[in-house]
Amino acid sequence: MALIRRASHAGSWYSDNGLELSKQLEGWLSAADLSHGPARAIISPHAGYSYCGACAGFAYRQISPVVVRRIFILGPSHHVRLPGCALSSTSIYRTPLYDLLIDQQVRRELEETGHFECMDLNTDEEEHSIEMQLPFIAKVMEGFKDSFTIIPILVGSLSPEREALYGRLLAPYMADPQTLFVISSDFCHWGQRFRYTYYDRSCGPIHRSIQNLDKMGMDIIETLNPLMFTEYLKKYGNTICGRHPIGVLLQAIHSLKGNTNGQRMNLKFLKYAQSSQCNNMNDSSVSYASASLVLE
Repeated sequence: MALIRRASHAGSWYSDNGLELSKQLEGWLSAADLSHGPARAIISPHAGYSYCGACAGFAYRQISPVVVRRIFILGPSHHVRLPGCALSSTSIYRTPLYDLLIDQQVRRELEETGHFECMDLNTDEEEHSIEMQLPFIAKVMEGFKDSFTIIPILVGSLSPEREALYGRLLAPYMADPQTLFVISSDFCHWGQRFRYTYYDRSCGPIHRSIQNLDKMGMDIIETLNPLMFTEYLKKYGNTICGRHPIGVLLQAIHSLKGNTNGQRMNLKFLKYAQSSQCNNMNDSSVSYASASLVLE
């Protein structure tokens, strides 16, 4: 009997009504331009859709569903401390649109490396970072719903060395043009409730300082240099919750650079938003950003 992961955040973080959800997703995707595709990897936010759905639409608009047959989803662990990465123990991820099947062959291949733990069902259903990508994936791929599989990976608090290890392990999959990587990450979590109140007063209002800080990080990610990204995080401590999945992506790209048949990898951020504008030290906000990686 197949083990099924429920859409545990449906009805709260996003609509549990399939028709309503499909219409919302269609709206966000239609409002975004196809300007940097076909994507080989995307970075997409994972907050409630009322906050980040429009921003996420820009990342998902870059996907070519005709090409994609395998989708890796790397999301940070918010509730469980993990020294490494974990694979789902289930066979099916449910969404209000239709069920998504986990690629059991790839799951076995990754397990056999000895570097992946098993994520139990409770941990899986409590975590939102992977789930918030699933309805967008289902919508974009709905014309090919029987032709693709997913590989969800929960990413723990990795050292730079561990990010490099997982980057090397995943690089061969990224080399396949039929494989897409979805990196789940919000950007700066600012405010006393997040215990992060960095403020560069030369930027003007607090929300401008936050935007400047995020833009600095986004510019560094666009250089595809994992070391520079690690140094940026050390210097500023920006609370980018998906920093480790992003680090793994940058390391996978670094491992792949000599194996792209002369093609150049180009990552570009397409949209940026904040949940609210912070103007005083009692305010708080979360930032969202969408990016796409292409081979040129």
